[in-house]
Amino acid sequence: MTITITAFERSPDRGRGLARDMRVRWALEEAGQPYEVRLVSFKTMKEPAHLALHPFGQIPTYEEGDLTLFESGAIVLHIAERHAGLLPADANARARAVTWMFAALNTVEPPIFERSLATILERDEPWYEQRLRALGDSIRKRLDSLSARLGDADWLDGAFSAGDLLMVTVLLRAQASGLLEEYPNLAAYVARGEARPAYQRAFAAQLAVFTAAAAG
Repeated sequence: MTITITAFERSPDRGRGLARDMRVRWALEEAGQPYEVRLVSFKTMKEPAHLALHPFGQIPTYEEGDLTLFESGAIVLHIAERHAGLLPADANARARAVTWMFAALNTVEPPIFERSLATILERDEPWYEQRLRALGDSIRKRLDSLSARLGDADWLDGAFSAGDLLMVTVLLRAQASGLLEEYPNLAAYVARGEARPAYQRAFAAQLAVFTAAAAG
């Protein structure tokens, strides 16, 4: 059965690999699974056909036969559970990898994403600088703990897993703030993720969409 995912027709990340379909593309590349992409506009995302796939009108979605999924973390977990390469065989190690998936999305990402939104939506507000400082402090608390836990290891828990895949995509968004530069081991960790061939293929595919849209 053909796997089809949705992605932005014109991504607001301007081809930097930050849109959440990147996580799904990367997971499918790591798993060696072919897939097709249906590009959607912001208008299309709010229409009934897309809302039937994603009730919140966002991307990505995942379709395979009679299965439809939304939420990038849930999609990556589905891929990891059904194909080799993203979760360890050992039950305990597998559970730890899933824990890191949740940690990436529920603990580390929220203040990083909030800060990126603030730089867009609150730049002209009188509280903007104070807001950035507060969010920066929240991000540093998370990165302090993550950096200490990672130490000098290559990956979070032994071999590369879906936990690392999601964590790297989360940390990529922190690069624009400059905060990641304060943690050399985390910056090196992200660079290792970006160097993986599967990541490179996924990034090239997503960038090609932006390039084509910009040319058009």
